[in-house]
Amino acid sequence: MTSHSPQGRPSASYLLTLAVGVSALALLAGCAKPYKATLSPDLANQLNDTLSFSQIKAAPDDYKGKLIILGGQILSAKRLPHATELIILQLPLIQEQEPTTDLTQSQGRYIAYQQTFLDPATVPAGTRITLVGELSGSLTQKLDETDYIYPTLTIKDFKIWPTYSSDYPRYVHPYPYYCGLYPYPYAYPYWGPGGRYYGYNPYWYW
Repeated sequence: MTSHSPQGRPSASYLLTLAVGVSALALLAGCAKPYKATLSPDLANQLNDTLSFSQIKAAPDDYKGKLIILGGQILSAKRLPHATELIILQLPLIQEQEPTTDLTQSQGRYIAYQQTFLDPATVPAGTRITLVGELSGSLTQKLDETDYIYPTLTIKDFKIWPTYSSDYPRYVHPYPYYCGLYPYPYAYPYWGPGGRYYGYNPYWYW
């Protein structure tokens, strides 16, 4: 039963309860599924979870055909005759398989090829990406004054992450917000350069 004030308006306690309920629903809506739950069963069953990027970088040709998940920040994107080439700075994956924003944790670079059409303008330098790809070997290219060996892979699925502003707000509570089993240290919604972000992203490929 709704509680009303003598004037017929809802009471302050009722409005407070309603506001808390709406906020809780908004938080639950922001919970992302575990990444394997969003992949097709075929991709999820083939993923190799034991390979680290350091292993791949040390001997990329030894792991051809392996299906892995990697994250990083795009350094450049170029359209080739039959694919779009992404040169990516590897970054460790954190909660929900999102790449960290700490570039100092990178272990190197790799090249990923998207065989279906992908306009390079939609993935400019600085874009953070998580992808599932099949290792295809390596490619040696000039990096400044040295020859650099890039592990290469063919993209099977990918997800683009939103760009965070430098003043990205964190929770002020003494405990983290838990979404499922994993702590999510960011406020929801957060304010970015384009205003308030509620979790919608036009690039939810998986």
